[in-house]
Amino acid sequence: MNREAIQTLARAVIDTQASAVQALLHRVDEEFLKACGFLLGCRGRVVVIGMGKSGHIGSKIAATLASTGTPAFFVHPAEASHGDLGMIKPQDVVLALSNSGETDEVNIILPLLKRIGVKIVAMTGNPVSTLAEHADAHIDVSVEKEACPLGLAPTSSTTAALVMGDALAISLLETRGFTRKDFAMSHPGGRLGRRLLLHIQDVMHQGSEVPSVQLDASVSEAIVEMTAKRLGMTAVLDSAGQVAGIFTDGDLRRTLDSGLDPHTTAIGKVMTAGGQSITADALAVEAVQKMQAHSIQGLLVVAENGQLAGALNFQDLLKAGVV
Repeated sequence: MNREAIQTLARAVIDTQASAVQALLHRVDEEFLKACGFLLGCRGRVVVIGMGKSGHIGSKIAATLASTGTPAFFVHPAEASHGDLGMIKPQDVVLALSNSGETDEVNIILPLLKRIGVKIVAMTGNPVSTLAEHADAHIDVSVEKEACPLGLAPTSSTTAALVMGDALAISLLETRGFTRKDFAMSHPGGRLGRRLLLHIQDVMHQGSEVPSVQLDASVSEAIVEMTAKRLGMTAVLDSAGQVAGIFTDGDLRRTLDSGLDPHTTAIGKVMTAGGQSITADALAVEAVQKMQAHSIQGLLVVAENGQLAGALNFQDLLKAGVV
């Protein structure tokens, strides 16, 4: 195996495809804006069609659109000719992919799509092709050359189509005002969904699981409470039940290092007054950000009236898959 030759070929492929993507910057023109207008005005769904490698790219574009606020699905053009055309309605917009613009399976259904009355957005590498000429908007994704040394395998052309599809999807996302929460609603099963949808109240310890001592308790009493609840901290409450502060493992180490007697030292003397806290309705990911920002391992959950509502530590967030 010629290692140097392989590295040279691989770098040439990357360079060729990078150049193809760079050339797309000038294709974000009036036709691109027209296509965005049709997709934004779509009252139904965006139906993506394409054959072969274009079909694979089209399927991915449809998935990206659907997960970023533009309802979309993929229809195989050959299957459309045998019944699946019934899935396409007048209020839909068709996004058709074909590098040559002359794919028979795609072009054969163009008259039928026109009869239905749907708008057609074409993405081709040939602006004078049949598909481009019959489309209501045409996005040019032509490339100077394929990365394949034989000039046969779709490489640069599929990359260009994929990148332009992403450009469409993200342009629509921003224009629609699509939020992180909206995105999470489409991805509830993954880590991203858990990060964006899970609230503090879903992961915090409550009731008897929450460590707490009174303001006049000794450090040794706080140690007993911390050991029993195993969260590495305890809340410190005043006589009205309000959170006065927090005492953590770090505070304990500092107390012992200072030579104070844990049996006679009041917790109020060595606690962290106030301390970092969070509300139960906050997102769990906000707890991660707050812990990282303050280099701490736990948070008290405090209600608006200052009452202790719960507690959580970094391990709780790890178990919940938020981190």
